Amino acid sequence: MDIPTRNDTIQRFRTTGGRVAAVTPIHYHRALLRAHGILPVEVWGPPRADTSGGDAHLQSYTCSIVRAALAFFLDHGLDSVDLLLMPHACDSLQGLASVMQKFVKPDQPVLTLYLPRGTRTCDVAFLADELRGLDAALRKITGVTPNDEDLLAAIQREETADARTRLLLEEHLPQAHDVQGLYRLLRAREYLPAEDWLALTEGLEPDAAPPPGVPLILSGVLPEPMDILGAISAAGGRIVADDTACVGRRAYAAGSGTDPYVRMAGTIVHGPPDPMRGSPIDARAARLGQLAEATGARGVLFYAVKYCEPELYDIPLMVKAMRTRGLQTLVVETEVSAPLADRAIDRVEAFLEMMA
Repeated sequence: MDIPTRNDTIQRFRTTGGRVAAVTPIHYHRALLRAHGILPVEVWGPPRADTSGGDAHLQSYTCSIVRAALAFFLDHGLDSVDLLLMPHACDSLQGLASVMQKFVKPDQPVLTLYLPRGTRTCDVAFLADELRGLDAALRKITGVTPNDEDLLAAIQREETADARTRLLLEEHLPQAHDVQGLYRLLRAREYLPAEDWLALTEGLEPDAAPPPGVPLILSGVLPEPMDILGAISAAGGRIVADDTACVGRRAYAAGSGTDPYVRMAGTIVHGPPDPMRGSPIDARAARLGQLAEATGARGVLFYAVKYCEPELYDIPLMVKAMRTRGLQTLVVETEVSAPLADRAIDRVEAFLEMMA
C-alpha cells in the first residue's frame, strides 16, 4: 500500500489554503484544529534524530522523544508549520513547551493544552474549558470562527476514523502477517487528514489466517525503533493487541451530546486507560486482561522509552498485575533516537523461546 509521506501531505494540504500545526504527544482532539482549517502533524521524536541540538537546553535524563523533538524544531523543523500545540502529557513535555515559549521563542505561536488526571464529571468540565480556551486562541490566529455545527461535523469525521482504528486493531492486527505495514498504516493518522486516511483504509480485509507465533500484547509509548516489530516476528512472536500511546490508547470511543467541547473532552477523558492521564493501575491491568482474553495473548511486552516517568513508574505494578493473570512479561527500555540494540533483540528472543 502506498501511504503518503508527511511532507507530501503537508504540501498538498497547503495547496488548499490550509494551515499546519506541529503537535507533540499525546492527547488532544484533531477535530478542533480541523474545524479551523489546520492539519495536525504529530511529532513523535522523530525517530533516529540527532538530539545534540536539543540536549543543550534539557536535562540529560529527559526522554528521547522530547530531546529529539526539540532538536528537530531547532534544525528548521518548524519551517513548514504555522503553529505548535503542546498538550501536557507529562512533565517533560510541559518543560519542552516552556523552553519553546520562553527561550527558543519561534515565530510561530506555541499553544498548550492541560489534561485532567481523572475521569470524573469535573475532569470532563475542566478539559472542555481548556478546549474552549484553545478554540479562542485558534480563532485569533486563523480568523476562522467555526460554529457548533462545524465542530460537530469535524468531530463525527474523527469519530469515524477512530472506529476504523478500533476495527483494524481488533480484527486485522491479530491476523496480520505484515505487522510493520499495519502499524505504518495505523500511525499514518498522526498526519493524514481523517478523510484521506479513511479512504486509504476503505475495504481492507484482514488476512485469512494468523501467522504462527506466540501471541503478545505490545504496551508502551510507541514502537520505535520499529525494528522491534520485525525482531518479534523473527523470534517467533506476533503482536495480537496494542496498548501503545500512539495507537491503542487513542482508539477513542465515540462521544455523545450536542456541546462540541464537552463531547471532545469526554472522548479523551473516558478513553483507554493511560498513565499519561494518571489512570489507576487497576484500570490499566483490567484492560490488558480483557485484551488478552479476547485475543489469546500469552504475554505482554512493555516497550518503554528510557526516562519516560509515567510509563516506568507503572511498570513494576503492571508486571505484578499481569503475572497474577497468568501472563508472562518482558520489559525493554529503548531510546527513540537510537537504533534497536542487539541486547534488546537477544532479550526478546530469550523471552519468546521461554514461552514457545
